[in-house]
Amino acid sequence: MESLSFLNIDDKEISVAQAVKYLQTSGKLGQFIGDIVRQHVIENEIASREDVAISPALTEQAIIDFRLKNQLTDPQRFNDWLKNSGTSYDSFHASVGFGFKIEKLKAVIAMPKLQEYFIERKIFLDRVVLSRIIVDKRELAEELHAQIEEGASFEQIAREYSLADDRVVNGMMGPVSRGTLPDILRAAVDVASPNTLIGPFELEGRFGLFRVEQILSASLDDTQLKQALQNELFEKWLAEKIQKLTVKLQVV
Repeated sequence: MESLSFLNIDDKEISVAQAVKYLQTSGKLGQFIGDIVRQHVIENEIASREDVAISPALTEQAIIDFRLKNQLTDPQRFNDWLKNSGTSYDSFHASVGFGFKIEKLKAVIAMPKLQEYFIERKIFLDRVVLSRIIVDKRELAEELHAQIEEGASFEQIAREYSLADDRVVNGMMGPVSRGTLPDILRAAVDVASPNTLIGPFELEGRFGLFRVEQILSASLDDTQLKQALQNELFEKWLAEKIQKLTVKLQVV
């Protein structure tokens, strides 16, 4: 039996078997199959649940907003855009609606575990803004600490003495995840207040003075952070679902 036609290029038919062979040769067959399996799991899950239904008005409003934003309010111009994009209005409408359903599915899947997951990840989600002065001798670090405590400019000393590249910006490191800080530094940061000078600490054979500029504590009230955690939990759930499947490649 001949393999079904999959694609037509310059009037030459590409069969499903040939398409699979091309993907194997290019090393992209695994990704191609993975995308199909992923979509299969998501669509089946959405079809089997009632708690991910969305209002049709939500999709309609999203399409209206899209057309306004992209200057596609003129019907002919919108039809031309659909044609150039290789889609139809029904397909576009279904794609927009499906996007909303996926986002709702992510929220539903993540909700039971979100608070616990947030607590587990909080040490890495919390950030602290630090400035630093890095020198190669403890005695020098202690002397500089004393000078700053007596009123010397941290910024000036950073520019003059620090061995780190950020000396050119007065030692400012910017936001750093608490979870990535060395234990000895994190312990000091956790009990410090903004504008507090801490150290010196020995880190990788050098000695650092640090000034805590700002503490940025993570919160689920942060919409972007909440969405990111939902995405992570959804991907974990999806990976577990896919791992349990038996997938067989059948090409006629």
